[in-house]
Amino acid sequence: MAIVFQSDISSFKLSNKNKLKGFIKEMLHKEGFSLGTINFRFCDDAEILEVNRNFLNHDYYTDVITFPLNEDGEKIDADIIISVDTVLSNSLVQKLPFTQELHRVIIHSILHLCGFGDKTTKEIKLIRKKEDEYLSLYFD
Repeated sequence: MAIVFQSDISSFKLSNKNKLKGFIKEMLHKEGFSLGTINFRFCDDAEILEVNRNFLNHDYYTDVITFPLNEDGEKIDADIIISVDTVLSNSLVQKLPFTQELHRVIIHSILHLCGFGDKTTKEIKLIRKKEDEYLSLYFD
């Protein structure tokens, strides 16, 4: 079981990696899951657009793409790709600190792996509420 952080962007440094790893494990536990292996890859907009086109047939930028690597089960294995460029743009538009928006995206991806959706208004409301709860716990 492991959480791995990789970045292709030399100017991007993720701080407090051990705290974040522990938080993700605890978050999974609270949602009824356990950690397998989760690989986070931080990239730029060009790379996430290519992934979005090649794997999802979507022709647009996004902040995060989550690829579950296991069937429904208790243990979570996944690849998560995060565009640092889009997270930064979103943080500026929303007038939030970059670190807060980055952690929201990370929490969002973990919630997806735990079965939370964001396609309907009801699902969006629930996942946003959960994001806020976990952000509050992380930054407490």
